[in-house]
Amino acid sequence: MENIAEILRQLQRFSTADYAAFVAMFLLCICIGIYFGFMNKSVNEADYMLGGRKMLVVPIAFSLVASFISGITLLGLPTEVYSYGTQYLYVGLGVVGMGVVMAVFYLPVFHDLNITSTYEYLEIRFDRRLRLFGSVMFAIMNIAYLPIVIYVPALAFNQVTGIGVHTITPIVCIICVFYTSLGGLKAVVWTDVVQAISMLGALALVAIKGSMDIGGLDVVVKRAWQSERIEAPDFNIDPTVRHTIWCLFIGGTVYWTQTNAVSQNMIQRYLSLPTLADARRALCYFCFGVLLLMALCGYNGLLIYATYQNCDPLTTKLAKARDQLLPLFVMDTLGELPGMTGLFIAGVFSAALSSLSTCLNSMSAVVLEDFVKPYVKQPLSSRATNWIMRLVVVGVGVLCVALVYVVEHLGTVLQLTMSLEAITNGPLFGIFTIGLFMPWINGHSAMLGGCVSVVVMFFISLNAQWAIASGAIQYQTKPLSVNECGYSFNASALVASAVNQTLTKGPTAADIFPLYRISYMWYTTVGASVAILVACLSTLIFGTNNPNKVDPVLLTPCIRKYFSYDEQPAKEATKADIPLDYKLRSDEVAL
Repeated sequence: MENIAEILRQLQRFSTADYAAFVAMFLLCICIGIYFGFMNKSVNEADYMLGGRKMLVVPIAFSLVASFISGITLLGLPTEVYSYGTQYLYVGLGVVGMGVVMAVFYLPVFHDLNITSTYEYLEIRFDRRLRLFGSVMFAIMNIAYLPIVIYVPALAFNQVTGIGVHTITPIVCIICVFYTSLGGLKAVVWTDVVQAISMLGALALVAIKGSMDIGGLDVVVKRAWQSERIEAPDFNIDPTVRHTIWCLFIGGTVYWTQTNAVSQNMIQRYLSLPTLADARRALCYFCFGVLLLMALCGYNGLLIYATYQNCDPLTTKLAKARDQLLPLFVMDTLGELPGMTGLFIAGVFSAALSSLSTCLNSMSAVVLEDFVKPYVKQPLSSRATNWIMRLVVVGVGVLCVALVYVVEHLGTVLQLTMSLEAITNGPLFGIFTIGLFMPWINGHSAMLGGCVSVVVMFFISLNAQWAIASGAIQYQTKPLSVNECGYSFNASALVASAVNQTLTKGPTAADIFPLYRISYMWYTTVGASVAILVACLSTLIFGTNNPNKVDPVLLTPCIRKYFSYDEQPAKEATKADIPLDYKLRSDEVAL
């Protein structure tokens, strides 16, 4: 009987056709960058960052989908369904909820302001401190997130080819930096179109071929149903349950709204469209595209279980990490077809490239608008602006490559990144929501609310991650079996590990403070709620704004009708009354 090492050697058959398909995708991205860098190049800052605000709806919709769905999602969601069942897929309700909330309340404000960085809104509505706070939170999250975006698909590439992670990651980053810095948003969007199609094709290819091999859709559904992986919504109101319909719908709506409506990575795409109606259409297409990709990922998770129901590769260590489960299945299913494995890996890297290029382009916008322009005394020339934006892209790209080494050697960085996301997302969303819905709250109260929320979420998320790492919080997986494996593996080591876990005494879930046990799907909601609550209470200390002195264009449409805007004489103007196209000088103080 063959052992695991022999099986892996047989599966690692990345042929010339596979390499050709993989390289072709990168060459196409390079060509797009060259085209928009030299033949149809950006002539100014708005053109580089926002495509001159003349982009088309369909390409932007593709770009939004490609930017949001990273390689982490493509590899992680099938594993989630394989291990825990379909309960998580009800987060699709949160996607729909986000679409409605964003279209009605958030998108009209940001699109009408004609701004480049979403954090400019915080300065216009509150003061410069809030703008800097938002920009710093955004930068921290992106710098921590980008190395993982590249590292995870590099692991998949390593699984199917044996080529080292540190060989492929610099190449990928160099290509991405090249077309992003050269072509700006236009290059990013059109490469995203290619990459979104590649992602969709890769997932569909795996689903179709895998279903044919196993005997059809009915076999997949039957085996998933028998193992209770197909689940009805869980209506449990306990917030510590990992996935319920409530946390997936309510928490999912808040999380997705924060990610899509106020994050620079995504809102920059909507701002590149000429009209609000176009932006709303792109939002609808985006929601449909995300739901389609999530459905494909979920089905592939069920398909993987149907294939390995009697020989779990995670238990036998044929797949050494959860993120390698889908690549293993692809090698097993598509390996005999020339070029097919290459197409799949190209799809996974497409997801990584689109997320990376989006973050690089957004970082250049935020650094220029929020960290450079407010502090220079003379207006920057077009040449200086272009150089700054390109240098930011290159600098962040180099940092991304360097941090891949950290991700590889410190496994806890993955958990740390999840914690950082929880720490930054909720407070930022709370501050933006205060600005849009609560005109009586001033900058001092909003700042205190944001800071307190960061501290609270820091303790919640890090303590929760510690509890998970220590084994105090464990989530029960669906039944997995190794009873009919066709290869040998170290069964005695598995038994010894199970016995050791049984005998080892450590903290249990009952020992963990309940707040640290809440579902991660509630994190953004909790963070935003803390920021809003503290800001409201802080008005007792810092006082309130006169709501009628806040320009109604800064408020969400449904709130504007409740306040009558009193325009003051110029000599009495406050920060809230400064025209939206006015830029503070570095020596001015925002009140």
